[in-house]
Amino acid sequence: MLDALGEAGELGTNELARRLGLAPSTVSRQLGTLTSTGLVEHDPETGRYRLGIRIVRLANAVLARLDVREIARPHLDELVRLTGETATLHVPGDEDAITVDFVPSAHFVRHVTQLGRPSIAHATSAGKVMLAFADRPLPRGPLKAYTTKTITSPRTLAAETEGVRRQGYAAAFEEREIGLNAVAAPIFSSTGALAAIVALQGPTARFGRAQVDRATPPLLARARAISLALGWAGERAL
Repeated sequence: MLDALGEAGELGTNELARRLGLAPSTVSRQLGTLTSTGLVEHDPETGRYRLGIRIVRLANAVLARLDVREIARPHLDELVRLTGETATLHVPGDEDAITVDFVPSAHFVRHVTQLGRPSIAHATSAGKVMLAFADRPLPRGPLKAYTTKTITSPRTLAAETEGVRRQGYAAAFEEREIGLNAVAAPIFSSTGALAAIVALQGPTARFGRAQVDRATPPLLARARAISLALGWAGERAL
């Protein structure tokens, strides 16, 4: 009954009974119970019913319990299975994205992937996703060069960030670590805000541009699945 009201917006007793294949008297009694609990509201002028405000409070209580790490973990496992590379999960920090979980590949290098390790905003794929989709100002120059391929120009970083926003993901080729490539995608919350970032990373010899291109569609699919599990409605935050 709640599902039917959620899909239709508002329904009368007889309309709801027809949709559910129930007797109007049965639906009327159940609507009375739901209305008394605040899960459903009755409009006395139209005689129609709609979802009540208590639904919002209950939904928020459920969403508050969701742990993005718990939800994301099976998707990280699947990404490693599909690509053979290390999958990481990050959350937006004050300046950089912070690693909160990872699933190593068979070729895992510990110093590269560690819990709590910052993903530098201007020099990593996860950091670029944070700049593109979180409410964060772009860092001002001069930007530190970690390798010869690090973006050091604020103007170049602004253009890169806009490109990430348009295409929906970010890549970094030896920008933070020599011999390491990565690609990352945003995970959105129920409000459409950036909740986390999922990424894949691997050595350039095995995870070159062609491999990154092949890994991007499953990465985006997993990011979307995690977002939907967090209650995202399928639209990005503005």
